[in-house]
Amino acid sequence: GAKVVASSPTPPADLLDVTDAARHLGTPVRFIRRLVAERRIRFYKIGRYVRIDSHDLDHFVQDGRIEPSSDWRR
Repeated sequence: GAKVVASSPTPPADLLDVTDAARHLGTPVRFIRRLVAERRIRFYKIGRYVRIDSHDLDHFVQDGRIEPSSDWRR
């Protein structure tokens, strides 16, 4: 029969350190560290280093998007 080989997921190529993640969002580094500490964003632990996929940052921003109210008046 056919042999099925389970492939391990490869880590994303767009991994950012905390400083680059903060620069990507335009926020202080402390904000990114808080998101990681509170587990509000997906991150990778590589040894003692924290890395964040830039696509996960984009999803985080998109999830926080607030649409304007339809009954807004001047």
